[in-house]
Order: sequence, then structure tokens, then C-alpha cells
Amino acid sequence: MKRRVVVTGLGAVTSLSTKVEDLWQRVLAGQSGIHEIKAFDTADYKVKFGGDIHDWTTDGYIDGKEAKRVDRFTQFALVAGIDAVNDAGIDFSHDDPYLCGAIIGSGIGGLNEIEEQERRLILKGPDRVSAFTIPKLMLNAASGHLSIRFGLRGPNYAVATACASATNAMGDAFKAIQYGDADVMLTGGAEAAMTPIGVSGFANMKALSERNDDPQRASRPFDADRDGFVLSEGAGILVFEEYEHAKARGAKIYGEIVGYGASADAGHITQPDDQGTGAARAMSAALRDAQLNPADVDYINAHGTSTPLGDKAETTAVKRVFEDHAYKVNVSSTKSQLGHLLGASGGVELVLSLLALRAQMAPPTINLHKPDPACDLNYTPNQPQPRPIRAVMSNSFGFGGHNASIIAAQLR
Repeated sequence: MKRRVVVTGLGAVTSLSTKVEDLWQRVLAGQSGIHEIKAFDTADYKVKFGGDIHDWTTDGYIDGKEAKRVDRFTQFALVAGIDAVNDAGIDFSHDDPYLCGAIIGSGIGGLNEIEEQERRLILKGPDRVSAFTIPKLMLNAASGHLSIRFGLRGPNYAVATACASATNAMGDAFKAIQYGDADVMLTGGAEAAMTPIGVSGFANMKALSERNDDPQRASRPFDADRDGFVLSEGAGILVFEEYEHAKARGAKIYGEIVGYGASADAGHITQPDDQGTGAARAMSAALRDAQLNPADVDYINAHGTSTPLGDKAETTAVKRVFEDHAYKVNVSSTKSQLGHLLGASGGVELVLSLLALRAQMAPPTINLHKPDPACDLNYTPNQPQPRPIRAVMSNSFGFGGHNASIIAAQLR
């Protein structure tokens, strides 16, 4: 018999806020974390704005020496992970370390370190490349450092499926606990691709919005005037825990993870299937895994990146899966406020979905003023909407054709 999995701790690092409760209030207030990029000089760049965390500090979390030895994306993961563990109130010294682990997603990993050491190599020669280069840039650095920080000796690895990374990681953590490989898992995603190569690479493939004159209104999922996504950075880390384990220690519970589904488009390396076939398959698989009917889901945190093709394909997929109920469920894209955190997005979005479940409030899609006729669902435009919420679905779809959906529900 599969074991039950609940969420007992939340941590998030975003350009809008680096504290979960403050982030939630800002999201409900319709605020945006998007601004002119301050991480580097954008004078020669097509896109000059994004969600860089320009006032970032690890003070109070990681000492200065350790912080210099980890890439920015790992710093994000550590800070969000420490907050999630503190929120859960868990003391790992009381647990079997071999039943505690970390699975963290990242689409790109240590891009900051790659760029920095490339500059050193070219300007100063091979002997000046840092000895910490490889352990800083590797994708598994975030999960590795979280395991070291908390002494977690159970399942520990990275997931890299582009923008689906965090949700695939969380699905794996869910299964690890369900099938008895772990009692507690730290899971989610971290990303720090707000770099010269990151911004110019996405801009040159025409993936990014170019609304340089109006950054806070640039991310406009499902709006007829959307012109691409807004690049951001950060992390979302959660504590997944076996239900009886959580109950025995009197933990507060945000919700129960009840279903997960994944699929591949097997089509184009960057463009989604225009009929949303793979996305629909992932959603249907998550519902089947949860043993829920479409009508049982009251809120969907959409992938909703603000790209012309992606938002339309996701809308088509939702209608394929939910049929008539598609028009009754609240859908929103919190990327309208946070931008797109790539491999970290699913982690932050599940955090917000669980807070929606707790508050019985669907967060808004801001900047939705001219609805696209092809996107005709209730996207919770511009204002949060109170409603009974029994179950929430969070969708993540990534380059490579990766699709992942995860469902959380009120504790039954």
C-alpha cells in the first residue's frame, strides 16, 4: 500500500520577495517583481529587464567563506531550503538519516560560474581557473549541499528537464516517500540564469518579451498582446513528509500531495505541441494517480509563460482534460508577477498553490487586460478570487518537450 505524503515546510527566493508569507501577500496584492536588470550592464542587449534578485545576500544563512564556494543557484537553494526546514520545525537529528534526502531540479545549474571561469580562462590563462569551478557549476550541487547541511543520507540527486525540472523533482520525491525509500525529502528547484549568456541566448531565440519601456507589464500570460516570457531567478524548496511521520511530531500540514504525472511531446525541442497533447497527458496522469475526477480540482497554477504558442497550447490541453469543468476551475499564472524561473518555477508555484489551498483564494494573473480569444478560460484576471478549493494542480512544461503536473489537496 502506498504511503501518504504531506507538505510541512515551505521556502522561496524570488525577485518579489525572499520570504514565503510576504511573497504570498505581495502576490495577492498584484505586485510585480520585474524591473530593469541590475546584475550587469545591458546597454548592448535587446532585453534590458527581468527578475534578477539585485539585493541578494546570504547573511544569516551561509557564512561568507562557504557562500563563495557555491554558485548563485545553490545559494538560492540553500536559503530556501533552510527556510523550509525551519518552517517545518523538523530536527533531522531525531530521524534515520538514510530515510531523509533531497531531490532538487535545475534547468541550467551554475551558469554564473561557467561565465566567470570562461572569462578567467581567456583573460588570465588556464592556471587561473578556479579549483572550485566544477563543484560549483554541476547541476547536483544544490541537492548535494542541502544533504551536507542537514546530514541527509537518503535519496539525493538532481533533475534537469528544463522548465519542468522542479516539478519532475517533486514528483520523484513524492514517489520516494510513497514507496518507503524515504520519510522526509527536501525538494523543489533552483535557478540563476540571469547572466549575459542567459539573457542574450533566450533573447536571440525570440523567447523573451522585449517590452523594455514597461517591464512590470511585460509578463502577460493569456493576453492577446503577449510577446514572450520574462526571465527570472530564484528557488522554491518544500519539505515533503510521510503523513504518519508528520503527525507523530505534531507538524503543521499545508496539504497532501496526491498525484503526479509526466510525459513528453516528442516533437520540437523548444516549441510545444500546438494541441497540448503531451501536456494533457501529464495532467490526466496526475488525476489518475490522485484518483480524482477533473471536477475535484478547483485551482490550476498554469505554466503560463506569456509566450504566444505556449499559453494557447496549455489552454487547449486544459480543455481536453477538464472538458466542461475547464470553465469552472480558476486558472492563473503567477509568472505574470514573478517572471519565469525556468527550472525553479515549479517549486515556487507549488508553494503558491499550497498557500492558495490554505487561504481558499486563487491568486491573480496580472496584466491580463486584452484576453486572447483562443485563451477563453477564467484566468483570475488582475484580482485574486476567493472560492472553495479542495485540490490544486500545478503545471510545468519545458524545452525538450517535458511535461509535468502535480496535485495537492486538503488533508482528508
